[in-house]
Amino acid sequence: MVKIADVEVFVVRPTTENLVIVKLRTSEDGLHGLGCATFTQRSTLVAEALTTYLKPLLVGRDVTRISDLWRLMLVSGYWRGGPVLMNAISGVDQALWDIKGKQAGRPVYDLIGGKVREAAAVYQHVSGPGPDANVAQAQRLIEQGVRHLRVQVSAAAAGPDRLAAATAGYGGSDTTGRRVRGGMPGEYFDAASYRRSIIATLRELRDRLPEDIELIHDVHCRLAIREAIILATELEPFGLYFLEDPLPPEHIEAMHTLRSATATPLAMGELFTQRSQWLPLVRDGVIDFLRLHVSAVGGFTPTWQAAQVCEAFGVQTAWHGPKDTSPVGHVAQLHLDVASPAFGVQEFSGFSKAEHALFTGLPELHEGYLYPGDRPGWGVELNEDEVTQYPPAQGVVGWTQARLPDGSLSYT
Repeated sequence: MVKIADVEVFVVRPTTENLVIVKLRTSEDGLHGLGCATFTQRSTLVAEALTTYLKPLLVGRDVTRISDLWRLMLVSGYWRGGPVLMNAISGVDQALWDIKGKQAGRPVYDLIGGKVREAAAVYQHVSGPGPDANVAQAQRLIEQGVRHLRVQVSAAAAGPDRLAAATAGYGGSDTTGRRVRGGMPGEYFDAASYRRSIIATLRELRDRLPEDIELIHDVHCRLAIREAIILATELEPFGLYFLEDPLPPEHIEAMHTLRSATATPLAMGELFTQRSQWLPLVRDGVIDFLRLHVSAVGGFTPTWQAAQVCEAFGVQTAWHGPKDTSPVGHVAQLHLDVASPAFGVQEFSGFSKAEHALFTGLPELHEGYLYPGDRPGWGVELNEDEVTQYPPAQGVVGWTQARLPDGSLSYT
C-alpha cells in the first residue's frame, strides 16, 4: 500500500496573486502529486490549515482512498466549510488525483471517462476606459482566434496585470464625480453610471465586431436585486453568452426572481464554497452556466460531481479561471472540461513567463482553444528551484473594499 509520507505547501507569487500549491509525497520513491489550494486573499491561513491540521491527519494514509479522505478532511474539524478549509482540502484532493493518474500511467481525464472533446474553448478578458479601447483589445484577441470575450469598462489602464476589480466595470469614482467628501478609503463605484457605461460599450462592440463573437459581462456580485433586473433586461438586445454573478451569494433565492424577469443567460458560482449553494440553482434551471472556483469548493472531486449534475439538468459549466487560479488549478479544470459533456466555456487569463519558469508541462493555447497534454496525472510539475524567486506578498487587499458614492460599503 502506497501511503502519504508528507504534505508540503508552497506559497508563490509569479505575477499579481499569491498562489498556494500543495505537494504530496508518498512512501513510493519519486511518486508525488500536485494540487491547487489558492485562496489568494488568505493564502497564509490556507497554508497554516494544511500544515497544522491536515498534514497530521493525512500522513500514513492510503493514497488510493480519495473519496474517503475528502470526507475525512471535511468533517474532522467538526465545523465544516468556508473558503480556507475548502481550499486546503482542494490542494490535497487534486494532488491525490495527480498521484492516481501517475499510478495508472494515464492523464486524469482518462480516469473519468475519457475525452469527449479535443480541447476547451476559452474566454479572455477585454477591459478599457470606453468603447474604443475595448474594441481595440477585442480585435487583437479575435486575431489570435479567441471567440469568447469578457467585456468590462475600467478607468484603470488595461494590461497583463490584474485591474482594480472594484473599479473595472463599475463606473468608478473617476467617472461618476459623485464621491462624498471625507469618505473612507476604498474603490468607489456608482451602479447607475456603471450600467450606462457597460451598455454603451457592449452596444459598440456588438455593432463593430463579427456577429459570431460571443460577449460576456461580469457584475462581480455588486448589484442590488432591482439593479440586477434592470441591467439584465437592458442587456437582452446584445445577445450575451452569459451575464456573470449578477447577485451576491447571500441573495441566492433572488436569482429565481431575476431568472423570471430576463431572457439574458445567467452564470453564477465563483464565490460558492458549498454544494447547498449551487445545487438548487442547477436543479431548478435558474442558471445557464455554473461557475465554481474549483479549489474553493474542495477540489477536483466535488467539481467533477457538479459537472455530472449539470449534465443531468442541462446546465453548462464555465469554471472560474483568472490569475487567482494557479497553473495546477487551470490544468485540473481543463481535464474536467475535455471529459464533461456539460462543458460550455473556460475562463483563461494565460500563463506568464514566470509561471512557465515555475511550472513545466503547461497546456497550449491555440486559436481560442486550450489543449491538455497526454502525460500521466495532470502532466504538470513544479520547479522547486524557482520557488524562492517568487515570494508571496502580504498586506491589505484594496480592490475588495468597494464603496458607494455616499461612502457606504457595497454589500448587496
